[in-house]
Amino acid sequence: MIIFPIVIVVSFILYVYYKVMIVRSGDMLIQEITNAKARISLGLCISFFGANQYLFYQTRLALFIAILFLVIGGIQGYAGWKRYRHYKSEFSKRETANV
Repeated sequence: MIIFPIVIVVSFILYVYYKVMIVRSGDMLIQEITNAKARISLGLCISFFGANQYLFYQTRLALFIAILFLVIGGIQGYAGWKRYRHYKSEFSKRETANV
């Protein structure tokens, strides 16, 4: 499966990109939105890494580790998604108030 390594690499690159963009941004709300995007990317990377490792090894130990990685990645992705939705609505409220 070539798709798993591609998704892992792309999501890790996006994670690093968003973390660099946090440092470059001066606005705290933009930093929170970018951090939420980074968490989503990290969750994808961890989840797909766990699934890829299970498909590669297919042992009982690899299954337990893959389940652990899928759960941790899912939690990261879900928490990032919730933060992204919250801060995006706060950003739109602020933009509406400024107009």
